[in-house]
Amino acid sequence: MEHERIIYIQDYLTRCTDEKHGASIQDIKRYLESETNMQDVAPVTIRRDLERLENSGMQLATYTGPHNTRFYYVKKKGFTFNEIRFLVDSVSINKYLSPRKKHQLIRKFEVLCSQSQVRQLISRVSLDGRETPSYDLLENLEKVHAVISEKKKILFDYGKSDLRGNLVYYQKKREMIPCRVVYFNDRFYLKCVDETTGNVRTYRIDRMKQIESGSRVQKIPQLSKPEGAVVDIFEPERFEVVRLRVKRFLLDEMLEQFGAFASASDDETHEDCVVIRAKIGISQSFYKWLMQYGENAEILSPPDIRLAMVEQLNMVLEQYK
Repeated sequence: MEHERIIYIQDYLTRCTDEKHGASIQDIKRYLESETNMQDVAPVTIRRDLERLENSGMQLATYTGPHNTRFYYVKKKGFTFNEIRFLVDSVSINKYLSPRKKHQLIRKFEVLCSQSQVRQLISRVSLDGRETPSYDLLENLEKVHAVISEKKKILFDYGKSDLRGNLVYYQKKREMIPCRVVYFNDRFYLKCVDETTGNVRTYRIDRMKQIESGSRVQKIPQLSKPEGAVVDIFEPERFEVVRLRVKRFLLDEMLEQFGAFASASDDETHEDCVVIRAKIGISQSFYKWLMQYGENAEILSPPDIRLAMVEQLNMVLEQYK
């Protein structure tokens, strides 16, 4: 009975107290009577139980309320409420978790909060735009990480959208050496190496199914780290130092895109522009990415990349003649 009582007190303090809502000895006594049917527990017994909880590692704190009454609360629960709220918001806006899975995860966060905090935990962050159809992303991630840890090849079916937006899966399974999970632009990707060609292949994890482990590999290939900034998840053809003239209002956006690989300076010939110097991964995606800025961005150098951009723009123009 004694051990059972201490567990009930621990659960009550964890769920019902925080820095602004403490529990007095009488509150704990009433809780034991009404919720656990433990009658006539003496205040001195409850104080002794609280001391035992503290000695066992539970971080309790007190404050003095009306009539010099001491109130107890759990001082530290692992996460601060703001940290829990951030995690809940992150789960809420994830495009690849079903509503049911989101609800299950958020319920697990609620046990780390007091009852008064749970009422504040409802996420007010919403997705901007149409939600992507739900996939069992967590299950796929678990399987992918397991195959990587086993140092085995990976076999799976891979889906692509049809005209109705439904995924059509290729029945032929692929066999690759999985190397790394990468998070890029709100999506999880798996980087693999084709054992026969040595080429790096990239797959969206939410579009995989029937994930299984294949034969064991002697050594997992080491993927090289990017030598510069990249604008998409796929491997660039090469990295080059590129100079861009962009309108000044794009400065923040460009520095965020290129990060530590970029520097900026004033454009002496155009007051409303700045010059961005960045080491960038060059591929077809780079030119497509830059086109979105239209006349507000211009490649200054190197000459071959500037010329390649001209060719890309001419091909676009040809379609509209």
